[in-house]
Parts: sequence; structure tokens; C-alpha cells
Amino acid sequence: MAATPPKKKKPTHLPQHVAIIMDGNGRWAKQRNLPRFEGHQAGVENMRSAIEYFNQLKVKCLTVYGFSTENWNRPEEEINGLLKLLKEIIDEETLKLHHKGVRLRHLGQPERLPQNLQIAINKIVDLTKNNTGLNFSFAFNYGGRTEIVDAARRLVTEGIPAEKIDEKLFSRYLYTADLPEVDLVIRTGGEIRVSNFLIWQAAYSEYYFTPVLWPDFDKKEIDQALLAYSQRQRRFGGL
Repeated sequence: MAATPPKKKKPTHLPQHVAIIMDGNGRWAKQRNLPRFEGHQAGVENMRSAIEYFNQLKVKCLTVYGFSTENWNRPEEEINGLLKLLKEIIDEETLKLHHKGVRLRHLGQPERLPQNLQIAINKIVDLTKNNTGLNFSFAFNYGGRTEIVDAARRLVTEGIPAEKIDEKLFSRYLYTADLPEVDLVIRTGGEIRVSNFLIWQAAYSEYYFTPVLWPDFDKKEIDQALLAYSQRQRRFGGL
């Protein structure tokens, strides 16, 4: 008689807000002797699957790091390809996500993005603003330090007295103003650093680092990350 396989462990509780540094697209392509851009395309396909799965799990918020303020230093051909890819994603996926109740938002400075991309982003944010499903935020032309500087500038511009500024007020001037703080940060691709991503919002986050490259970070890998999170005891500075 064949032995009964052990039951798959499931997380006992889920995070409200998961943030992902999607690293490893280029190396994924290199391992397969493919152009680097095909790695980014594979990463986009996996992002679609991840959004769908987190929405099914009823995780409240998912934020992904797509393009940093430092990524403008990459080759022009790669940058143009990423901008084009983002526009294609918006055109192809917005209505599908809208019908599933997903709320879309952009984190970062839009000014440096092409005009047609800025218009497309504004449209999807407005279209989905009243949806009550997964809050999906894509950080594109985003930097954590830049976000904090932008918040400080807005406070100064609005003439907020110094004695009235505390952490709660300051948080309302960040790109993530109405989102909960990040519970779990996942970084794929084997690197162990935060790369200027949500450095205010993730002050007390749990971190999960994995060598799995982003295009291969499937549902099974997501489950492992969530299980690891559920087994940790969060202390927030307490004993």
C-alpha cells in the first residue's frame, strides 16, 4: 500500500501588504541564451500570474518594483524597451484587471516618463480608483529616498509648521498615502539588499530573499514565501 503523501503546509495568516523586488529577468534570459529583453517579457508574464494569485488569496495590497530612478543609467535600448513594454501591459491588461476589481496605482515620479505613458497611467488610475479588490501598485521611476524628499518638499510648500509634523502626518505625503505599511518584502534573484525600495513603509517589514529568478517565481514559490512569513513572530521593537 502506497504511503499517504504528507499534507502541504499552508500559512496560518496572510500579510495585508506584500511588496516584491522582481529581480533576475536578465540572468534568466542569459541562462537561456536569449536577448535580455525576452527576460523582461517573461517577467511580465509572471507578474500577470502573480497578480491573479494574490487577488485569489485576497491579499489586500501588492506592490511591485518595476523601474527605479537609478535604472535610467541602463542602455538606452533596454530603457526604451521597458517603457514600450509597460505601455503594452497597460493597454492589454487594464480592462481585465478592472473587471476583476483590482485597483491600480502608480508609485514614482511621472514627469520623466513619455507623455503617452503618463496619459495611459492617469487613465488606468482613474478608471480603477473605486475598485475594492486587490490594490496593485507598480513602482516605475521610483526611488525610496526621492519619495521622502518629495514628501518633505510638499510639506514645506504647503507651509506645514515644523511642530505639527510627526510620522503619521509625514506618511500622508508619501506616494503610498492611503495604503497600509508593508508586512512582507520579497526579493527574488539571490541578492540580499533593499535597493532603495519603500524604505519608509518597510521599516518593520519581514523580508524574504530567494535565489529563484523572477520569471520562475511561481505560485509554489509564493506559497513558500507566505508560509515563511506566517511562521515568524513580529515584535515591532517589543520583547
